[in-house]
Amino acid sequence: MHISVNVDGVTYADEVEPRLLLVHYLRERLGKTGTVVGCDTGNCGACTVHLDGHSIKSCSLFAVQANGREITTIEGLARDGKLHPVQQAFHSNHALQCGFCTPGMIMQAIDLLADEPDPDDETVRKGLEGNLCRCTGYQNIVRAVQDAAQRMKPGAGPEIEQRTPHAVGGE
Repeated sequence: MHISVNVDGVTYADEVEPRLLLVHYLRERLGKTGTVVGCDTGNCGACTVHLDGHSIKSCSLFAVQANGREITTIEGLARDGKLHPVQQAFHSNHALQCGFCTPGMIMQAIDLLADEPDPDDETVRKGLEGNLCRCTGYQNIVRAVQDAAQRMKPGAGPEIEQRTPHAVGGE
């Protein structure tokens, strides 16, 4: 099947097998290896990307289902050589150990902050519950998301687009 997708600001047109998962298309065809293959069942969240501005688990979507849509991967977040505020907050707050879950956590955190720009600990933990980390115990991740919320407030730096909350949190 023929698809056309915009990934990280670049339009790609390809022929794909109908059963090709989006995560494999991104990694194998486009070289977007920051999108990690974790569980292949949608349980761990390592493969989280944004589809039309909302987080999805790319192992649970066929590439053909993304036809005509806009995808943002972890590689597409930095602008003009500067990390996205969430990436910078994860770095500054040591919110990673092995780093395997980090791209998915960051993508989900951005989606969470678009819906809830000033989350408390419980809101962060609930908003990230579909993304698993086997190393950290989550405290630094929660701290990083809250730090990112402060970095993203108007006047704190480059403006980040806010959007209307959606009903499907992280799925």
